[in-house]
Amino acid sequence: MRIFLTALLVLAGASVHAEDAKPFDAAAAFGALPSVSGMRLSPDGKSVSYIASTGAAASLLVTYDLTGSQKPVAALSGDGFPDRIRDCYWVSNQRVVCQVFGIMKGGDAELLPFTRLVAVDRGGGNAKVLSHRDSDWQHGLQLSGGEVIDWLPDEDGAVLMTRVYIPDDHTGTRIASTDRGLGVDRVDTRTLQSHAVEKPVADVDDYVSDGRGTVRVIARGSRVQGFQESPVEHFFYRRQNSRDWQPLSDYNVLERSGFYPVSIDHDRDLVYGLKKVDGRIAAYSVALDGSMKENLLYADPQVDVENFFSLGRRQRAVGISYVTDYRHAVYFDSDMERLTRSLARALSRGGHLNLVDASSDEQILLVSSSSDEDPGVYYLFNRGTKEMKTFLVMRRELEGVKLAKVKPVTYPAKDGTLIPGYLTLPAGAEEAKGLPALVLPHGGPNARDVWGFDWLAQFFAARGFAVLQPNYRGSAGYGDAWLKQNGFKSWRTSIGDVLDAGHWMISQGIADPSKLCILGWSYGGYAALQSAVVEPGLFKAVVAVAPVVDLGNFKEEWRHWSNFYIMQDLVGDGPHIEEGSPARHADKIKVPVLLFQGTLDRNVSIKQSRLMDARLSAASVKHEFVTFEGLDHELADSNARTTLLRKSDEFLKAAIAGGH
Repeated sequence: MRIFLTALLVLAGASVHAEDAKPFDAAAAFGALPSVSGMRLSPDGKSVSYIASTGAAASLLVTYDLTGSQKPVAALSGDGFPDRIRDCYWVSNQRVVCQVFGIMKGGDAELLPFTRLVAVDRGGGNAKVLSHRDSDWQHGLQLSGGEVIDWLPDEDGAVLMTRVYIPDDHTGTRIASTDRGLGVDRVDTRTLQSHAVEKPVADVDDYVSDGRGTVRVIARGSRVQGFQESPVEHFFYRRQNSRDWQPLSDYNVLERSGFYPVSIDHDRDLVYGLKKVDGRIAAYSVALDGSMKENLLYADPQVDVENFFSLGRRQRAVGISYVTDYRHAVYFDSDMERLTRSLARALSRGGHLNLVDASSDEQILLVSSSSDEDPGVYYLFNRGTKEMKTFLVMRRELEGVKLAKVKPVTYPAKDGTLIPGYLTLPAGAEEAKGLPALVLPHGGPNARDVWGFDWLAQFFAARGFAVLQPNYRGSAGYGDAWLKQNGFKSWRTSIGDVLDAGHWMISQGIADPSKLCILGWSYGGYAALQSAVVEPGLFKAVVAVAPVVDLGNFKEEWRHWSNFYIMQDLVGDGPHIEEGSPARHADKIKVPVLLFQGTLDRNVSIKQSRLMDARLSAASVKHEFVTFEGLDHELADSNARTTLLRKSDEFLKAAIAGGH
């Protein structure tokens, strides 16, 4: 039995019996945002907080007393237009700090994403904005609200956080300041009293603390022509009880070269980080005692190390994860390794177990488990009593719904290279033949699909489609040789692999060739459109969500941002800009197209979809363009996602039935 579910439904304003009486609406169920996400455990292990989705884009920070002495409380809310709550953590047993994200319009309708850190009592009182407040006199905009780099577990309600300092010419007053750059302050989240721990420096991009209130590592960026960022970050470290910075490493974000520090182990006096071995990212530690002794912790011969994972308020690194066909964990902490293996056996769910959080003494653990057929469940485990309690499901709309199994597969590209991917067949269809089929390339392109629950793939499987998600060359996670130059410069290879995914489904008899379609989001939307340009007719319909459609224009979208030179380098120059831009070849598309995009998309400007809309019209290609007012790249709105799924399903079914 999954306990405590009623409390969530009450907060969400829902009725169990009323919902059970309604016929199942697949688009609404799969399109709904997770009902519970971002759960965290209080330091004493007696309370949790989580983000509950309520309504379309609205969200609540809910605090829940596990002892039952207090009712669940909605402590903080965001309407989603533009404020969205995310990344909430307990800073004491009575107080929570959250990041709030939004997008505002600047000059010339420029979209400006911003974040702010907000602290609030568990009951909703004494809300404080921890980020610096803007003023009419400052020289510039403060987009980043900073980040907590140390939760100061030995204190009660204070944090160590980065803050952005902008010069203020409010002359003649005591509040005028010439400080510029990123600094670190110790901030009392109840009173906002603060003092500087690291004075702001203009070229410092990040700080890393040791979990005990001491900054040990900084990142200094290179600047080109004043404010343009170089792809190279210079890292420096301090020895214990020293204020002097010493060189640690240089890291090139485009080449993925050099050592990239992630977290510090105070007791062992070392920093954990990532560095390549034989073209693949591996896990290392480097001593901070002055010796710079380097130790290889784990390297996989096939794939990159994904990252380190940590536990507790000191963010103690306990292991690393990597992904082959499935996600795997390698633990540095033998006790945690034995414990997680035991918990995985006890749950017997056949999915991925994740250590989410722990009480300060690590006796109470918050654990989650999910799989391809299970969107996820939170559990509480008491190490003293050995008691495991099922707590809350992550997607209550899908409770009791039979989901499809996801099978890792490989298929041959034209040059013989085996391309990994994931095949999702409709539930119960183990040996499917002649089905409507969908190729679903991921975004990024520097990303990859991972085995598990995917709301898009599961929806279309529920609607009778066989779905293939290819990790085409250009995807991340498989090392430099697989990443190639990236999916823009090496678009022919990436798109070729996506096309070969469709050919393979036909050759295996999985897909009816007259019912094969393609859908993608972001770079995946680009891949869907460019596939229809390169090989017209293979896919009988195209759905593209927030797609890149013109590589030259895509670079220009970042011209007035500090990462413009990096984006220029990423996309590159040359014939591929013309040849690889689907908007410039819309006349080659011979099948119907459905476009979706939010009007506040900063990742990919809505100008891209508007250009594609115009070019498709000029080429007399049947298409439809759906916009979502006030939403960004993620379309984090249950109603919008429901509309996207419903219209896509109807569009694809009509196209393969000859209705377009």
